[in-house]
Amino acid sequence: MAFAEAALSRDLFLGGRLRILQPRAGYRAATDPVLLAAAVAARPGEAVLELGCGAGVALLALAARVPGLRLAGVERQADYADLARRNATANGIAATIWHADLAALPRDLRAQSFDHVCANPPYHPAVATPAHDPGRDGALREATPLAVWIDAGLRRLRAGGRLTLIQRVERLPDILAALDGRAGSVAVRPLSSRAGRATGRVLLQARKGARGPFRLLAPLVLHAGAAHERDGDDFAPVARAILRDAAPLDWD
Repeated sequence: MAFAEAALSRDLFLGGRLRILQPRAGYRAATDPVLLAAAVAARPGEAVLELGCGAGVALLALAARVPGLRLAGVERQADYADLARRNATANGIAATIWHADLAALPRDLRAQSFDHVCANPPYHPAVATPAHDPGRDGALREATPLAVWIDAGLRRLRAGGRLTLIQRVERLPDILAALDGRAGSVAVRPLSSRAGRATGRVLLQARKGARGPFRLLAPLVLHAGAAHERDGDDFAPVARAILRDAAPLDWD
């Protein structure tokens, strides 16, 4: 079932480069999918798959930065998959959106391989208190184990392809365990809300079949100053360039 028009808002991303339909009361994308898109080191002509694409913000933000990509997304909630298709069309971006469970992907999709797979798996464990809205609950509370997300992503990658994730820092050991023996050259970029604050989330990139060393990079600090002191956003310059100007994330 699709969302009713009255239940949707039209929101701007990347400084107005994208206009995105989102449910007013369900899961609403914020900075995380844009950060995820910035972390995907795709080049024109490559193929990218997003697992759990929601309304399509990460895929479309990536397309706004890198032209000529072959884009595909998988979303198990039918109404959000419909939104992703509508958002792609409204923004003039070609993308194939599959309504499917990543643990049981359609045969046609399983026959394809990609240069990049990205995902923003749910942050909250299955035992967490359910959200009142089913769509928000489906996006934020884990129904499929994180290891299954990683397995599905690695299976769809070509040899040497890159898996890119954003996730809570406490799940980093689980991610590394799931990658062990299957992907290497792992790089982790911690995300900190402000300088001196503990890391809450991480961006991670790994190459299928690679054997390079693990790298822990300097944190990306999202906000300037020690505290929020005025109305409006207070993003640090590097974060602002990513979130407003579609700049890529630096993996060096």
